[in-house]
Amino acid sequence: MLAVILLIWQQQRLTAVFGASPPQSVSESQSVAPELGSRRQLNYQQWLDILKQEAKAASEQHPQHLSILAGDSLSLWFPTELLPEERYWLNQAISGESSGGLLKRLDLFDSTKPEVIFVLIGINDLIRGESDEVILNNQRQIIRYLRKAHPTAQVVVQSILPHGAAEATWEGRDKLLALPNSRIRQLNQQLQRIAAKRGVKYLDLYSLFANQQGNLRRELSTDGLHLSPAGYLVWRTALQIYTQSEK
Repeated sequence: MLAVILLIWQQQRLTAVFGASPPQSVSESQSVAPELGSRRQLNYQQWLDILKQEAKAASEQHPQHLSILAGDSLSLWFPTELLPEERYWLNQAISGESSGGLLKRLDLFDSTKPEVIFVLIGINDLIRGESDEVILNNQRQIIRYLRKAHPTAQVVVQSILPHGAAEATWEGRDKLLALPNSRIRQLNQQLQRIAAKRGVKYLDLYSLFANQQGNLRRELSTDGLHLSPAGYLVWRTALQIYTQSEK
């Protein structure tokens, strides 16, 4: 039932942008690839409008066990059929999102009553040359806002994932090569300390996705930055373990 609801929401996303005849549904393998087909036409404001509509629907339906994914394209393209069951998932992610952008739009789902909010953000900041100080300060403000707006929800800060380094084929490969994964690892260590200090959970995904060299495992990625179906299965397992441990 939850999968059906989410599928309907996905169709509504496309219909809201492209009219009564949305593009043909994509296959499972296609659904995890970033920015496919007609969805390239979506601009930031259109995504904001769609996310606002979906959050409004979730607040009106008052679903039990509501979980929210907040972040960038990694969360956005999480295949709905791979999300842990027995929960009602609201995806509030936007492709290319930064920590500052996420902070500014957290109010879109203020009216919802989530049990858990999963945050994964930061890689786009790093790619664009943002400093660790700015990223961590935005993370602090995101945590502060979510705890105030959703006092009964569990906020889960997820670590920033590594990238594929020299094996990456993403179009911005040069930017990844200029970003050592050791920096991401150190940033995650600081993020973990912030989460502990602020009284929220920290979910270490980095270690699950990194190979012995600290780079994103090839089989878990499509291009050294975005995730493959196998990558989302690893992430799903991490979410399942977390949600089961919190019962």
